[in-house]
Amino acid sequence: MAIRKILIANRGEIAVRIIRAAREMGIATVQVVSAADRDMLAARMADECIDIGPPQASRSYLNGVAILDAAARSGADAIHPGYGFLAENAAFAEAVEAAGLVFIGPTAATIRQMGDKAAARRTAEAAGVPTIPGSEAVVSDADEAVRLAATIGYPVMIKAAAGGGGRGIRIAADAAALERLLPQASAEARSAFGDGGLYLERFIADARHIEVQVLGDGHDAVHLFERECSVQRRRQKLWEEAPAACLDEATRAALCASAVRLTRAIGYRGAGTLEYLYDAASGAFHFIEMNTRIQVEHPVSEMITGIDLLHEMIHIAGGGRLRHAQAAIVPRGHAIECRICAEDPARNFLPAPGTITALQLPGGPGVRFDGMLYPGYTVPPFYDSLLGKLIVWDADRPRALRRMARALDEMVVEGVATTLALHRALAASADIGAGRVHTNWLEAWLATSSFAADRGEQG
Repeated sequence: MAIRKILIANRGEIAVRIIRAAREMGIATVQVVSAADRDMLAARMADECIDIGPPQASRSYLNGVAILDAAARSGADAIHPGYGFLAENAAFAEAVEAAGLVFIGPTAATIRQMGDKAAARRTAEAAGVPTIPGSEAVVSDADEAVRLAATIGYPVMIKAAAGGGGRGIRIAADAAALERLLPQASAEARSAFGDGGLYLERFIADARHIEVQVLGDGHDAVHLFERECSVQRRRQKLWEEAPAACLDEATRAALCASAVRLTRAIGYRGAGTLEYLYDAASGAFHFIEMNTRIQVEHPVSEMITGIDLLHEMIHIAGGGRLRHAQAAIVPRGHAIECRICAEDPARNFLPAPGTITALQLPGGPGVRFDGMLYPGYTVPPFYDSLLGKLIVWDADRPRALRRMARALDEMVVEGVATTLALHRALAASADIGAGRVHTNWLEAWLATSSFAADRGEQG
């Protein structure tokens, strides 16, 4: 069916991104807002805006009933969930389709299958994709977890069975730590995703985080190559690149082929991401999970392939087939993304809501900013601190690094503390320049580098 009007069940920069894509496709948009978001950029840009509740996400952006009521009142025929909130909620996807609307994403069955990380592991293994040793299902209690961990081998990673974004993750070095950390992880997972279920997997130290962007139409699938997201703080990604400079061509081909194999095996529909841990020492890669939604870092994949993932999501959701053959998707150049957050490095990255008093965005060839900012906008304290993503592209990685450094120097955000100073220091880091990073690198670098904690930017 041809989609005529999309309701955006999200906020911030991803809502702006969806509105822009829809407008380019001649599709009307409806933006839902909480009471705290009535003045956000997406609300100003959308064709219609509907208030769905108080600032608390549980009473607005996680309120599926209110969102569906807004869709009915507006006459929307499709809902785009963005990322986070209800994007990977199978019950919400079912409710959308039961209401006769198009859910711009995979089927509820696929979300349920791949959203449970233990079930996703079994599915990957059946498709011949290598996985990390771990529990076969959600652990029922501490005693079972301790028994399983002894088989898996310490250290083990405790992970939320539902959701992602680093929430609900803990590392246990032994049985005592495991018993102590389980209730913490479960409580955090329940708060973030409404599901406190946990599973275990072996923790691979100093691994690199590589993920493959895929597109499927329910019949066939293609990949848009890989990106590296190893620069993380507390499991939250800060700096992403495409392609992954640490891979040789044989490993890249095997990795991407495994992602397509799994995507085809589940009849996936829409844009998705398969995440892997890569052991540079051995050259082995292991599937860890699939994100059944658009990712924050999707722009770097767009920049190296020239494919607009939001356009493709909408096209496929409306019943379209894949428009790009794998042989025609050829990577070009190198792209880098920095997540700019309203956080204060001088205060242990404490979120820093406030009013934007001045804004200067960088420009020039190969520079893109996906954001939600304008002068006078007040960043609310209720949601994720992401303000936007600065993305650059150039012909190769050294040039892209120089372009990112230049763009970061140009960017000005006043009125709130931001992570701009941190990103400028990262762009100048010898380790970043040489690609000597892994998932634990940033924590160590912050503790030992010359980057001073008092360099948090405050307007």
